[in-house]
Amino acid sequence: MRGIRSLMKTPEAGREVERIAARIASSAESATGGEFRTDSALGTRRWRAAVIGDYQKQGDAEGTRSALLRGMDGAGDE
Repeated sequence: MRGIRSLMKTPEAGREVERIAARIASSAESATGGEFRTDSALGTRRWRAAVIGDYQKQGDAEGTRSALLRGMDGAGDE
């Protein structure tokens, strides 16, 4: 486990996490015309990333959630 944890903290893992988050944001933008951004950070155990949606464009949190879920599906198609 120690080896796996150390791999999850490498700069390469961070770049991959950021790349996947960017693909999700791009796919969500394409599907909705909204604006999405990403944020990532190295936590105590691993890299983490978030995709943040434009609540005003989507109308509410549920609309943004739906757009993100569609974005995740679309990002896997590439």
